[in-house]
Amino acid sequence: MLELSPHSNLLEAKTYKYSLQDVPDPQLFRDVYSYDTVPKVGFNHRRVPMGMPEEIWITDTSLRDGQQSIEPYTVEQIVQLYKYMSRLGGPYGIIRQTEMFVYSQKDRIALQKCQELGLKFPEITTWIRASKEDFKLVKDLGIRETGILVSCSDYHIFKKLKMTRKQAMDHYLAAVSEAFEAGVMPRCHLEDITRADFYGFVVPFVNALMEMSRQAKIPVRIRACDTMGYGVPYTEVALPRSVPGIIYGLQHYSDVPSEMLEWHGHNDFYKAVANAASAWLYGACAVNCSLLGIGERTGNVPLEAMVMEYASLRGSLDGMDPTVITEIAEYFRKEIGYDIPPMTPFVGQNFNVTRAGIHADGLLKDEEIYNIFDTKKILGRPASVTVSKTSGLAGIAYWINEHYNLPDDKKVDKRSPLVTKMKEWVDREYEDGRQTCLSNNELEEKVTVFSDGEL
Repeated sequence: MLELSPHSNLLEAKTYKYSLQDVPDPQLFRDVYSYDTVPKVGFNHRRVPMGMPEEIWITDTSLRDGQQSIEPYTVEQIVQLYKYMSRLGGPYGIIRQTEMFVYSQKDRIALQKCQELGLKFPEITTWIRASKEDFKLVKDLGIRETGILVSCSDYHIFKKLKMTRKQAMDHYLAAVSEAFEAGVMPRCHLEDITRADFYGFVVPFVNALMEMSRQAKIPVRIRACDTMGYGVPYTEVALPRSVPGIIYGLQHYSDVPSEMLEWHGHNDFYKAVANAASAWLYGACAVNCSLLGIGERTGNVPLEAMVMEYASLRGSLDGMDPTVITEIAEYFRKEIGYDIPPMTPFVGQNFNVTRAGIHADGLLKDEEIYNIFDTKKILGRPASVTVSKTSGLAGIAYWINEHYNLPDDKKVDKRSPLVTKMKEWVDREYEDGRQTCLSNNELEEKVTVFSDGEL
């Protein structure tokens, strides 16, 4: 039978409806996941068409998945991070939602204080156990949407839950029914989807969810969770590891609308950002992230990375304020006490800092040569250098100009007497056995001496 597809606007064959395969033994994909070797990437050479939605956005899990992996935030810190996210996301809500816990009194106080701010974005959602009591709690708090766990790989169904696929599916559908009865929109977290039998369990299960949604006239959001970071963004990769294949399949075989489709990834194999971008490109409206990528094990998709990815793919920040990223990083360092690895893109202390003299020479002539973009304008962080034994005259000159924010007519160059004196002093420091970089305080002291206090 031919039907007009709402995704491609073409007539497509609808001849097969996937049904649950209630197998007696778990499908563990041992040819891919042998456990005693690095997981393999299999290719089937099936090309999935790109289909980026008209609108895409970011959702946040800093206060849920992120908070599980570090010292829990205080109420004040949760409120401040929420305000930062609202400013960063801008008036159009590119950071659309953030999810919170509701179990402890502290969780509920923080949630209510965020609600009292009256901010439109990000919308506050929750993550709960799938029980009537928890659904009622969410409803009483005035929350429209909540996440529930629906683990979908046989690793979880057989090994953790000790159920068959049919039992697990019935259990999950009953939980969704309870959400509907409570008047709450469920967000189904399809845990471990990159190790799941996609056509034997995922598609028939999501088909059942979509049918329940239609009958209840309550939407269901589908969050595809790459729990272990196994997803890969390459074209023509076989399921279950193909991110394009998962997103395409949920749209075309389970009729999940793009606006109800969300990707949640982890960074175990360094693919979190690429996978999230692929989810956007192939049809998901939302990608789920956490601030600084903080999350289970190697972390989640860094929210600040997807702000930049959004701008790259759309050609515009659409009202987002990326200078808030620098404020967030400083808040994590100074108020939360979180050590950000210095080489971390956009937020690390060294992300736009150079130590090499030849690079500093390029920065001195034109910072565009060695800076990824205008970091001062976009992030509120000018390109900088660290002065060490390899900095040379150019590095010292650049440091002086940048550190003292000298106007063009006051800037020094490599031939400046001040720079020459500073270079001679730096060389003596390292000739005497110094191994570390020079601190700003040390440099400031010498600049004061050598410039007779003019700087």
